[in-house]
Amino acid sequence: MSTMAYALTDSATMLRRNLKRMLRYPSMTVQLVGMPIIFLLLFVYVFGGTLGAGLGGMSGGREVYVNYVTPAIILMAIAAAVQGTSISVAMDMTEGIVDRFRTMSIARVSVLTGHVIGSLIQAMLSITVIIGVALLIGFRPSASLGEWFALAGVLLLMSFALIWLAVALGLASKTVESSSNIGMPLVLLPFLGSGFVPTDSMPAGLRWFAEYQPFTPLIETLRGLLMGTPMGNSAVIALCWCVVIALGGYLWSKKLFNRESTR
Repeated sequence: MSTMAYALTDSATMLRRNLKRMLRYPSMTVQLVGMPIIFLLLFVYVFGGTLGAGLGGMSGGREVYVNYVTPAIILMAIAAAVQGTSISVAMDMTEGIVDRFRTMSIARVSVLTGHVIGSLIQAMLSITVIIGVALLIGFRPSASLGEWFALAGVLLLMSFALIWLAVALGLASKTVESSSNIGMPLVLLPFLGSGFVPTDSMPAGLRWFAEYQPFTPLIETLRGLLMGTPMGNSAVIALCWCVVIALGGYLWSKKLFNRESTR
């Protein structure tokens, strides 16, 4: 069997391991999916009437606001899901299982690959749940079939990029507890972008940060694909950010994992 075949076989084994962990410990998955749902319900039913009335001078209230905020909640769901990736990686690194893997005849790349693919599946399930709940409470996207396929591709790329960043953060964490907190800014960044209110309603300094931080073009791209709003160059910027984050996260993860291997 070739080296590539061994790597694929070992990666599949590690993927099964991570999927079984999700099934045996569903509380983390429920918690990571539940938080974006709570935020969705909170902003739509508590703040949606007021915030929706102020969007572009429209007076649609909650019906308008649920369409506006859902893309931000989808991105928040991805960020919450990858937070679980940091925790899982930190658990493996601190509990000694990776040291045991290194003594076995398995492809080293498979250890991280199993985490990445398993987290990607978890993120897609989280997104599906969020969209389902949003549809139940009034979300009405206008996307065509082609736009839905484009949306799926963009969501996969966003998830892939953030997962590699989360893997690096998990490897950099000294304890499992610190890994659960180190990824929190990823969940909070949509609040400091165009996710919940337009950036032109913010003070000058905050507006500058909101317009140039990576999550704003990601949200605007999702909003444009789902609702047909103008995207401008947001899609290009979003794709560039995804490539930068994915490449940076991968190289950082590889460096940290190899450093641990030499100790």
